[in-house]
Amino acid sequence: MEILNGEQTEIHRGAFLAAITSKGPTAQEIAGAWEAIYELDTVKVSLQTPKPVLENCGTGMDKMKTFNISTAAAIVAAAGGVYLARHGARAITSRCGTVDIAEALGIDVDCEVEVVKKSIERAGIGLFNGMSPSVHPHALFRILSQMCFGSILNIAASLANPANPCHGVRGVYAKEMVEPTIQTMKEIGYKRAMVFHGLNGDGSKGMDEVSPLGENLVAELFEDGKIVTYVFLPDEAGLHARPAEEDLLSEFDQHEEALKLLRIFTKKDIGGRYKTICLNAAPILYVAGEVRSLREGLEKAREIIDSGQAMDKLKEWVEAQNRDPEAGRSKLESLLEKL
Repeated sequence: MEILNGEQTEIHRGAFLAAITSKGPTAQEIAGAWEAIYELDTVKVSLQTPKPVLENCGTGMDKMKTFNISTAAAIVAAAGGVYLARHGARAITSRCGTVDIAEALGIDVDCEVEVVKKSIERAGIGLFNGMSPSVHPHALFRILSQMCFGSILNIAASLANPANPCHGVRGVYAKEMVEPTIQTMKEIGYKRAMVFHGLNGDGSKGMDEVSPLGENLVAELFEDGKIVTYVFLPDEAGLHARPAEEDLLSEFDQHEEALKLLRIFTKKDIGGRYKTICLNAAPILYVAGEVRSLREGLEKAREIIDSGQAMDKLKEWVEAQNRDPEAGRSKLESLLEKL
């Protein structure tokens, strides 16, 4: 609370966060940081949906600078019947953040939280901009933007979702953060969740997504409060042909990133990015109870994209989360014309 209220100097803030990062944060410490952010610096909303609301995100600060996988996976999962209350930011250490890609596609990322609430209720998906004072009035991400290493603030801030969902799928920046994060989610009231950290082919680099390249370290929280940790390979989820690592790397240009996503949703690209999106939509569908396994989730994700449902859902989202729907539609249509 002292950090959020500006009662500590920048040197003390950095020393405090670096010390916790160095020793390794406990679930209680992360939960305490979340409580401060959620209570002091988060505008709350109450959703009316026929199914439990789920959130998915990556914390950033990982070693691989991938394209924005979580946003694409969320659109696919929403088309599959999941209600998603997303909470993300512009790029801090990555090349194209969640807010950046959504804005490029025509989503109104600077709208009030009530517009996001209506979008979730109507279209099944909405994005709270973590860098907006409408969401976090004390400008939490002003602090995060000054940091170049992952800390408890990255985890706690990503969990400070205005909708306070109790189902979640989350990628973390380091393998050491998988278990503390799932323990934190249980501590703050999550009922069903999955946390993972993916590795590239030789294990030298990690990503805050499910990796189609190598091992994935996973912790899963079940309804009875039990937590199970395990490792799985893409093959076990049904992804046998692994993409090249360079296929996953992000462009610096948000416009080009948006075009690449639209090529996948319009069935013009079924390469490495397509496979990665399907693999990352699978745990969302699984945790939400729409499928019984990651393998089944991968197949359903493929069907959703191939049938055009993901593209339809994106159009619906642009319409729903917009103070000026016509402007959003025009932006998306202009991109589609360039494919």
